[in-house]
Amino acid sequence: MLHQHISNWLKEYLESNKLDCFVIGISGGIDSALTSTLCAQTGKKTLVVSMPIHQAQDQLQRAHNHIQWLKEKYSNVESFEFDLTNTFEIFKSLFSVENKLALANSRSRLRMVTLYQMAGIYKGLVVGTGNKVEDFGVGFFTKYGDGGVDISPIADLTKTEVKQMAKELGVIEEILIAKPTDGLWEDNRTDEDQIGATYEELEWAMKYTPDNLNPLTPRGEEILIIYKKFNTVNQHKINPIPVFKK
Repeated sequence: MLHQHISNWLKEYLESNKLDCFVIGISGGIDSALTSTLCAQTGKKTLVVSMPIHQAQDQLQRAHNHIQWLKEKYSNVESFEFDLTNTFEIFKSLFSVENKLALANSRSRLRMVTLYQMAGIYKGLVVGTGNKVEDFGVGFFTKYGDGGVDISPIADLTKTEVKQMAKELGVIEEILIAKPTDGLWEDNRTDEDQIGATYEELEWAMKYTPDNLNPLTPRGEEILIIYKKFNTVNQHKINPIPVFKK
């Protein structure tokens, strides 16, 4: 099965790099839930890390519930929690000008730094939780935040495929049905609120080819505009960093 192939790939990569464990940030969302389960399935030490920053209680509780389920199912899982709220507030106080988007991205980058500190201490790999739509469709991730990882096991899976695989592996129901959110805003806005389209709609846009026999609906035209806007503006994240060659 595909999930076993991914777990085998993760295990082989860890061993070939002579490292000891996987390190994954747990948000209470389905992507991190599936990723941590795939890592745990390898039998290798899997460190799952909760890093709340002014986190909504429902997100934090889902993260706790998933971690509990994972530890009950896999003996190789260890959990950590670092409340980064005070760290974030100290960082925020350094700047006289406040930009909400920049601060949201800074939350993600503080979490990345924390995960790499863990990886350094425990000789581990930081595992990415981005799916195909986020990483290669609309670029819906923070550069050097949740985009700062060593390996990406679900980046070729659409959100629909993520949900299907998570269900197959027994991920808890409250995570399966939760609305996707990046957890970087205090108003608890969802991914759909920010993008203007659902993941299912974005998946359709990624595969769309013009068809004269089936003209676009007004909503279809709107989705394509949304998709193209995000895809265009985020090419600097989606593509490799440009390198000047002499």
